[in-house]
Amino acid sequence: MSSGDGLDSELESFRKQWLSDLSTQRGPHPADTAAQSSSSANQRRRQSHSRRHDGSQPSFSSSSARPGPLKRTNGPPSPTAARRALILDEGSDYVGGRSFDEPAPPLIVSSEARTLGSSIDAAAKPNETNLVSALDHYEKAMEKEAEGNMGDSLQLYRKAYKMDHGVERRYREKHFPAGASKAPVAQAPPSSTATSAPSAASAQPAAEPETAPPRTFSELLSGFATLQIEPVVPEVEGDRFLPCPIADLPDELLTHIMHDIAVADVAEYVRLSLVCKRLAYLVASEQRIWRRVCLGPEFGFAGMHYRWSRGIEWDPLSADSEDEQDDEDNSSGAVSDGPDDSAAPSPPRLSPRERAQRRQARAQATTLSLTPSVYPTWKKMFRNRPRIRFDGCYISTVNYVRSGQASTNQLTWGSAPIHIVTYYRYLRFFRDGTCISLLASNPPTEVVHFMTREALRLHRGDTTQNNHLPSAAMRLAHRGRWKLSPPGHSAVPGTRAAGGSAGSGPGAPSGDDELSIETEGVGTKYIFKMDLQVRSAGKATASRNNKLVLSGFYSYNKLTEDWAEFLLKNNKPFFFSRVRSYGLGD
Repeated sequence: MSSGDGLDSELESFRKQWLSDLSTQRGPHPADTAAQSSSSANQRRRQSHSRRHDGSQPSFSSSSARPGPLKRTNGPPSPTAARRALILDEGSDYVGGRSFDEPAPPLIVSSEARTLGSSIDAAAKPNETNLVSALDHYEKAMEKEAEGNMGDSLQLYRKAYKMDHGVERRYREKHFPAGASKAPVAQAPPSSTATSAPSAASAQPAAEPETAPPRTFSELLSGFATLQIEPVVPEVEGDRFLPCPIADLPDELLTHIMHDIAVADVAEYVRLSLVCKRLAYLVASEQRIWRRVCLGPEFGFAGMHYRWSRGIEWDPLSADSEDEQDDEDNSSGAVSDGPDDSAAPSPPRLSPRERAQRRQARAQATTLSLTPSVYPTWKKMFRNRPRIRFDGCYISTVNYVRSGQASTNQLTWGSAPIHIVTYYRYLRFFRDGTCISLLASNPPTEVVHFMTREALRLHRGDTTQNNHLPSAAMRLAHRGRWKLSPPGHSAVPGTRAAGGSAGSGPGAPSGDDELSIETEGVGTKYIFKMDLQVRSAGKATASRNNKLVLSGFYSYNKLTEDWAEFLLKNNKPFFFSRVRSYGLGD
């Protein structure tokens, strides 16, 4: 009896402890707690009775005798299992709907539910254990990023890049291969190994028709001939189209408008081709506009000078100088005034106005004779025939290295120090046949905006008075004049340096690509002369006539009438740079 009473008291104490534990864990549900405690007590009684008959002593502190919530021996029991059971019964109270317009809400909302987050993460980790390669981590990271889980996405990205820094390239190769745009060639599965080679060989010619050769420019242009100017598509589908008055203009009026734009600014006229395909067709095919541009003095060849028009000091030419140039033209045969003009014994002296009209007529006749014999179209003539540009300046950057002198109070690595010397040559041309030449060490940003006639006159002969002005570099500038060689003209032997044109590229088919410049010298008794060639730098589709190659540089002594050549060891070509402050040129 004593043993039975001890067992009953022990069971009663265990029952009270179990009820107290459940009351602390599940206070709002007393009925469930009592039912669960009674069932647990009955189960405990049966286990104790069986162990007593087996001869073993009960141990209620062991983890095997207690249910899941009472696993810990010290401190209050963990409510993990009870809370997990509660979540399974009433999961809607803890997990709400997600709004994709806002960041994902945190799953753990209280300190009591922290173990819920750890349990769910532990349940989700088995999927991440399958991530082996860097590409797997990268793909999983993209999935997390799409879901809005930026924290896990960032961690996976870091793991992927640690494993393989080129994982992004591998992802593109897997999902976006280079040959994905080509249609796959359908092949029948080979029946044997002997037929696999012929089938692969027969599949190769089938892929050739897919890669058609690119269409030429003329083919693309002909496809735009029937297109019309279309109004802008409305932003809202179903809304009415905005009015487009230029689409209703006939081609005659539209061509007249484009003609005026080309005369005002040929660069803006070319940019019209970017508006629509119809304007692109008109810009490329309307030869009447290009003819006006080529024959006009604004941007065309009527503004070029093929003989001296001014003196070196920008003074008008004398009548004797004009007569000398006429005699040179007649003797060389480069320019012909008439059927038998050279046989006239003493031609009458013309006035300056008549001479200008005569030169203009000669230039126009020469330009007309070059189309289509030399240049097929007027557009090709404007693009390929050498000409001087007035809306900027030509700059030559020269760099060379020379050894310096070692200093006794300065440590230098190796031998003597090295000096890198940089200087610039500037050329700006004007429409009246004059130019400005400058040699200075100032960079272009400090010079190009001051290469004007006004700045040159301000600093000419000035040594100290205006040195504080930003345009002080113009005190070293020289006045000069320029001219191009007539079409079909060849350089006079001895006036160019031997091998000066090496590496300058092919010349113009018209033969008028030689530029002559005469400027003031250092003193009053010297004259400098430069012989250059007009070339194009860059790709064939880039800007043209933007390069000047120096082929000879000479000095002329007016007192002794001797020519001396400057052997330029570090000469570099001139490259054109547009200057907005010049406008369209003076």
